[in-house]
Amino acid sequence: MTRDRQRCGRDGEERAATYLAARGFAILARNVRAAAGEIDLVALDDDTLVFCEVRTRRSRGQGGALESVTPAKQRQVVRVAEWFLAGHPHLHARPIRFDVVAIDVRDDAIEVVHVRDAFSA
Repeated sequence: MTRDRQRCGRDGEERAATYLAARGFAILARNVRAAAGEIDLVALDDDTLVFCEVRTRRSRGQGGALESVTPAKQRQVVRVAEWFLAGHPHLHARPIRFDVVAIDVRDDAIEVVHVRDAFSA
């Protein structure tokens, strides 16, 4: 992965965290890594535990940001969420949701799309 792509991803994750926090989400963790992969953000939306995948795209060459959350990526996020919950038993009683924040950057315009309950476990 090139340094430019890494920076784009980090910037997108920061933008997504700011976006969610401005809407009342409490960010609990960022970049949760396990053997199965990574979850970008873990947050609370009122009483609901939200596992959030963030996708940032600067061009349509590989499709839009939202389109890039494939079924394989969804399964990976679910596996990491299961791992995260195993290490945080105090969170088990909460409802769980999987969201996607898609960020498309075009020239000087930035479009942020938040899809609540984008997929299920």
